[in-house]
Amino acid sequence: MIERSINDPIFHDAAKAREYLESVCWPNGAVCPHCHNNENVYKLNGKAHRDGLYKCSKCHKQFTVTVGTLFERSKVSLDKWLMTAYLLCASKKGHSSHQIHRMIGVTYKTAWFMTHRIREAMKDPVLKRQLGGPCKAVEVDETFWGNKKKRKGSKGRGYHHKEKIFSLVERGGSVRSFHVPAVNAKTLKPIMREQIHEDSVIMTDDMGSYKGVKNDFLGHGICKHSKKEYVRGAIHTNTIENYFSILKHGLTGIYQHVGEKHLRRYIGEFDFRYSNRHVSDTERTVIALRGIVGKRLLYTTP
Repeated sequence: MIERSINDPIFHDAAKAREYLESVCWPNGAVCPHCHNNENVYKLNGKAHRDGLYKCSKCHKQFTVTVGTLFERSKVSLDKWLMTAYLLCASKKGHSSHQIHRMIGVTYKTAWFMTHRIREAMKDPVLKRQLGGPCKAVEVDETFWGNKKKRKGSKGRGYHHKEKIFSLVERGGSVRSFHVPAVNAKTLKPIMREQIHEDSVIMTDDMGSYKGVKNDFLGHGICKHSKKEYVRGAIHTNTIENYFSILKHGLTGIYQHVGEKHLRRYIGEFDFRYSNRHVSDTERTVIALRGIVGKRLLYTTP
């Protein structure tokens, strides 16, 4: 795969961007988004036809590579879409909508919506595949984020008034994070049972919510943070804590004002980059672009 840079023509020429997107979304030739036919599809090259227009001989409908994707009906040129995708995929901590709007020359509102569409494309398509496996270690932890002030006189953990993020990291593999309403056993254990293979070894701190986890998995290593114990041989949660450091630095330093409504998309963006950290920036961008197919995101979508 040819490695790209921000000076590449696909990021500055709409026609070349379209050709590139076609090669990414249709590696084996054009596919009709209406009936999914990939045979007897032909390109319309007449002077009256716009660039990139195809017709399906089966359902007789016309289409372009953006039909049935997150880019459908967008007035923003494809080179700017590809540039935005590349910037979000290549940066360790992301790019804010303010940065994007200045860099590609669109309004802040447009840049905000574009970045959220790209985050939607980054959604993990294989969530049904469980993390871990026979004797594999999966680290589990929770963190808190937000600028909400604790109400005077309120009870509970010191961070209970903030947004709660629950993450699972397979050592050497992927991470999955969830914006959860609480960090109690009732909320966390069902997520663990659904997302982690039962033959995995779970690594946690000694928070009470994880009590009894060993009954659902092969093993449970507990690091007693309350007693200042952070590593005991292979028992630690350093991997997930390092991930939380990247996540929080990005949310605080780059994005700053993340609303509760959209937090899940932002943490999904960090999950995506971390889970695809072993590939190049270009390959990571291609993975994200393939995720635009079959999805739509409107301004009214929560």
